[in-house]
Amino acid sequence: MSSDASTIGTGEQPAGTFYTTETVPRERRRTYWRDAVAQTFGDVDVRLAEEVFSGTIRASPMGRTRGVTVDSEALQTVLTRRLIARANGDDHVVVMLLSRGAARVEQDARDAPVGPGQLFVYDRARPMRLTFPGTFQTKALVLPRHALSLRESDLYRITASPLDSGSPLGDLLSPFLSRLVDTADAYPQHAGELLARNVLDLLTVLADERRGGDTTGTPSAARVLLMRLQAHIDRHLADPDLTPQAIAEANQISLRYLHKIFQSEGTTVWRWVQARRLEQCRRELARRDAASRTIAAVGRRWGFTSAAHFSRAFRAAYGMSPAEWRESAAHERHTHTSPPASEALLRTG
Repeated sequence: MSSDASTIGTGEQPAGTFYTTETVPRERRRTYWRDAVAQTFGDVDVRLAEEVFSGTIRASPMGRTRGVTVDSEALQTVLTRRLIARANGDDHVVVMLLSRGAARVEQDARDAPVGPGQLFVYDRARPMRLTFPGTFQTKALVLPRHALSLRESDLYRITASPLDSGSPLGDLLSPFLSRLVDTADAYPQHAGELLARNVLDLLTVLADERRGGDTTGTPSAARVLLMRLQAHIDRHLADPDLTPQAIAEANQISLRYLHKIFQSEGTTVWRWVQARRLEQCRRELARRDAASRTIAAVGRRWGFTSAAHFSRAFRAAYGMSPAEWRESAAHERHTHTSPPASEALLRTG
């Protein structure tokens, strides 16, 4: 696959990988896609519905974890005992969110339909079948199995059992996983690992609930509260009055406890809010239509009331001004969308 993968990344951590069938000759696409899926998720038997297939995979490393987005036409992946034996210790667990389309997951004597917004888990140590009958998008974390710290019986309880986004845990986990995968290549490696750990802890809480255990007062429960706070912050980033006091009151906790929760993560509430605002501004300034908005307007949209403060904070975080970043992103986009036909997406790092 090395001749068909393009690297992506910001330089803040090891570059990720981007696979696309767009520049691959039609007669090679099926083989190319099977290899791309195997490189990303491990060996599976990939069955494609169409002769002329189209799909993309974007994978970004976060320490021992990988964030992966797949946009694809209909397909089915099957993990057999033969492939598991051949994997030679490639034990990973995949936490997958279905963003668009429909799916069916089969593992551990369970056969469950999956709809948009639902999240599910499968274990690469046991046979599995995953079917997408039409065009779809998924966002996933590929985790080392041992990182979960779950007993075999606990992991068995949560595989192939979709979690609704409307459930208490799903309400936290689904949007958090989606955002984490979308922005995986923007984090330094240590930060990506810390954020991925939130998903691990929530899976532990899910296993405890399925076992009928009491998670109140456990470290995982504290991390659930942290994720609830982070989700609240994300929903209100545009509000210039998003203060620690307002966050604490909205979540019915004391201001002191709010600070304690974020201190346990090695940061402060205000630093987290500003980092998330800057991240959204950075993403917006890199969009194709960014030139149609002023720098100040982008800052105001995400809660920066002072254009000067926004520019200073952006430069401190990313080493360049917002205008320089917008210009750099436009240049990179033009470079990547206009390569010579013989060289398109045929580089690897």
